[in-house]
Amino acid sequence: MAKIDKMLAKQGYDWKFSTVGGVARVNIETGDDVAHLAELDQKLWTVLSCPTTGLEFDEKTLALMDLDGDGKIRVAEVVAASQWLTSVLRDMNTLSTRTDKVAFSLVRDDTDEGRQVLEAARLILGKLGLDKQEVCLQDVMDYMAVYEEKCRAEYTAAAAEPYEPPYGERSDDAVAAVAAVREKVADWFMRCKLVQFDEEAAPALDVQVDKIAAISGDDLVGKTGEIATYPLARPNKDGLLPLTHGINPAWQAAMSAMRALVLDGKETVDEAGWNEILARVDGYTAWKTAGETAMNEAIAAQLATHSAAIAPVERLVRYCRDFMQLLHNYVVFSDFYRRDEKSLAVFQAGKLFIDQRQCDLCIRVSDMGRSTATAGLSGMYLIYCHCVAKAGGAQMDIVAALTNGDVTGLSEGKNAIFYDRAGNDYDATVTKIVDNPISVRQAFWSPYRKFGNWVTEKITKSASEKESKQFEEMTSKADTASSSLGAAPAEGAAAADGKKAAPFDIAKFAGIFAAIGLAVGAIGAALGALGGFIFSKWYNIILLLALVVVVISGPSMLLAWLKLRKRNLGPVLNANGWAVNSKILVNTTFGATLTSTAKYPKIVGKDPFADKKTPLWRRLLCWIVVLAVVALGVFKLTQHRWPWQQKTVAPVEEVCCESAAVDEAPAEAVVADATEE
Repeated sequence: MAKIDKMLAKQGYDWKFSTVGGVARVNIETGDDVAHLAELDQKLWTVLSCPTTGLEFDEKTLALMDLDGDGKIRVAEVVAASQWLTSVLRDMNTLSTRTDKVAFSLVRDDTDEGRQVLEAARLILGKLGLDKQEVCLQDVMDYMAVYEEKCRAEYTAAAAEPYEPPYGERSDDAVAAVAAVREKVADWFMRCKLVQFDEEAAPALDVQVDKIAAISGDDLVGKTGEIATYPLARPNKDGLLPLTHGINPAWQAAMSAMRALVLDGKETVDEAGWNEILARVDGYTAWKTAGETAMNEAIAAQLATHSAAIAPVERLVRYCRDFMQLLHNYVVFSDFYRRDEKSLAVFQAGKLFIDQRQCDLCIRVSDMGRSTATAGLSGMYLIYCHCVAKAGGAQMDIVAALTNGDVTGLSEGKNAIFYDRAGNDYDATVTKIVDNPISVRQAFWSPYRKFGNWVTEKITKSASEKESKQFEEMTSKADTASSSLGAAPAEGAAAADGKKAAPFDIAKFAGIFAAIGLAVGAIGAALGALGGFIFSKWYNIILLLALVVVVISGPSMLLAWLKLRKRNLGPVLNANGWAVNSKILVNTTFGATLTSTAKYPKIVGKDPFADKKTPLWRRLLCWIVVLAVVALGVFKLTQHRWPWQQKTVAPVEEVCCESAAVDEAPAEAVVADATEE
C-alpha cells in the first residue's frame, strides 16, 4: 500500500482506497474523482473492457460511449467520457445525483462543448414550445418523435406519382384475405391439373373416405385443424373453383371473405382469373413496400441529421444519469458488493429459483462453449440453464452461482424458474453443472454422500444385471428344452459320455486353505490389537472415531477451504466478454448472501400421513444392544487365541531339567540316538 500511495502522490491526486471484496480498490464517489480518472493508473482499474450488450444497463448510453463502435467499452473511452463531462459541467458532483435533468446553470458557457449543449437544448425546447431552464431525456425523445412525424407528413405530401390501389380503400384487407387462402387455392389447381392428366387419379386426389370415417365418432369441431388439411374442394377436370358451395368447411369463412373483397358476384374462378387477382395484389404490395422503404430511408437520413445536431444534449443527460453507475461496475465493483436490491451489478440478470433455493448471482451467457470451458476456473459451483420466456418465447442462456446450502437434488435436466430484472418469468432447464465446493460443512458430508451414491448405484446395477442374467438363463433353458425334445436319447447319452470330470487337485485346495488361514489370522491379529487399544483407555474409542472422521472428511474439507479462499467471479465474466483486471472474490460470508434457502417455522400440528416413528426408548434399547454386542465381540477377540496362535508351553522346571540332561549326556549317546533315528 505504501508503494501505491507513493505512486499516486507523483500523479498529483489524492486517491482514496478501501477494501471491497477482500481486495484493495480505489473509491469513485465524488465529482473530483471522476474528473481525475485520466490520472488513475490503469493497473488499478477493476475492469479493462466490458461488452455493450447483454447487460442490465442502457445500451444507448453504452453506444454513445463506444467511440470506435467495436462493441466494447475500454478504459480510454471511459476516460474520454469523463473528460468531456469535465468540459461541459460546472460542478461534476451533479453526477452523484444520477438524474437526467440538467439545469442550464450547471452547463459551462466558456467552452465549445458547453455552448454546443446549450444551443442544442434551446433548439429542442423551442421546437416543443417549452419555456424552462432545464432539459431532460424525455424532452430529447419527444423532439425526435415530433420531428419524425413531421418528416413523414412532408414526404407523403410530396409523393411523386399517385397510385390507384386495385381495390380502393379495401386494398389492404384484400391483400390479407388473398394471402390467407393463396397456398390452399394453388394446391387445388394443381390437383385439377393431375385429374386432367389422368381422370382415374381423381379418387386418390380427393379426400379419402377412411379419413372422415376415422374421426366421425369424435367432436368434429375439435377436429377442425385436421379437416383443414383436406383439399379445398373436390378436384375436377374443368379446373373451375367453386366459390359458393362445395368448399371444405374449415375454409368456408376465409373463402367467403376473399370472395367478398376481390370476386364479388362470381360463383367460380379458373386459374387464369386467379392469377390476374394475384398479379394485382402483388403489384400493390410491391408498390407499397417500395414506397415505405423509400420513405423510411429518406426519413432516417433526415432524422440522422437532426440527431447529430442534438446529440450533445442526449449525451449529457444520459451520462448524468448513467455514468456514475457504470464507474461503480467498472473501476470498482461497489454495486456488486453492496447487495442492494435497488442497485445490483450490471451483469446480474435476475434470480433463479431451483429446488428450494434462490440464486441471486445469475449472468447471461453469450458464448456457451467458451463459458463452460473456462468458467470452472472460478472455483464456484455453477448451474447453466437454458431459459424460454413464458410470454413471447424469447430464449437465453444463463449461469447461476450456487454459493450456499448443499447440492442435494441438483442434476442436469432439472427444471426451474428464472425471473429477469424486469420481473418476466422464464422456464429454465439445467443443461450443465460445474461441481465445486460450496462450504466446508458441505465438504464434510461430501465423501459420505458420494460413497452412499456409489453404493446405491452399484446395488442397483448389480440387481439389474442379476435380473437380466436370470431372464436370459430362463429363456435359454426354455429354448434348449424345446429344441431337445426331438433329439434322440442316444445323442444325449453320447454327449454325456464325452464329458470327463476333472480330477480333484488336493494340493491346489490345500494352498487355497492355507492362504485363507493366513488371511484370517492376520485379520484376527489386527482386530485383537485394535480391541486392545480401544479397551485400554476409555477415551480411546473417541480418539479412534475422530481419527476415522479426519481421514475420511479431512482431505475434502481441506480442499474446500483452499478453494473457497480463492473463489473468484472473474473467470465467469471473462468468459462472457469482460476483461477483468482484478480479483472479484466471493468468500463464504459474502456467498451466503447471494444464495438463500427455504426456511420453515416450527410446525406444531401432526402429519396424519407421516411415517410411523419407532419410540425413543426402543431406539435407545436397540443401540445399547448393538454396542454391547460389538464390545463383547471385540473383548472376546482380544482374549481368545486362535489355533494357529496356540503353542505348547512346558513348565519351567521340566525345561530346566531337560536342558541339564542334554548337557550331561555323552556325545556318543547323542550321536547313537541320531543314528537310530
